[in-house]
Amino acid sequence: MKKPDIQKAYEILAETYPNTETELTYKDCYQLLVAVVLSAQCTDARVNQTTPALFARYPDPQSMVKAKLSDIEKLIHSCGFFRAKAKAIQSLSQDLIDRFGGKVPRTLEELITLRGVGRKTASVILNQAFDIPAIAVDTHVARVSARLGWAKSKTPDKIEFELRDLFPPENWGAINGMLILHGRRLCKARKPLCADCPVQKHCQYFQKSH
Repeated sequence: MKKPDIQKAYEILAETYPNTETELTYKDCYQLLVAVVLSAQCTDARVNQTTPALFARYPDPQSMVKAKLSDIEKLIHSCGFFRAKAKAIQSLSQDLIDRFGGKVPRTLEELITLRGVGRKTASVILNQAFDIPAIAVDTHVARVSARLGWAKSKTPDKIEFELRDLFPPENWGAINGMLILHGRRLCKARKPLCADCPVQKHCQYFQKSH
């Protein structure tokens, strides 16, 4: 089996998905942080339907911590796991006020100290809010990078570092976005649309299965 041409696959995906910004809608980095927390095991489209009403009432950490937990739960109910997410949103808002002057921190090390925030969420914030190179490994990134032959690891942290070793920091944000979009549109979990895939010639999964 021919070894996949990683650089060629990257170039094709970059051309196919030139806009790799998150599909979540937000006005500032705090709202992005909340939206990313809500997006866990939920579609971006559903989150975008939910956040306008939430942010109309609680647009910042100060108003969020004063809200009744039950009111937050009602507003985010459709996002799933609403009780846990409501607690996380209120807790991280309190963390921001207590330790960061109400501002979202700009380093991964600080972001992951917020309650409910892991490496994936922190990496999205760094990438999208601050334009700081980072790779957030969600289910799409993990699946597509494995199929392409870019990563062999099974855990998100290890996959992240494999991808970081393959590409320079200035490409990390684009890689993150293009793998997510490719996973949503073509390289689907149950039935990948290989016939329509622009990188099939450079994909380990395609070579093995065809």
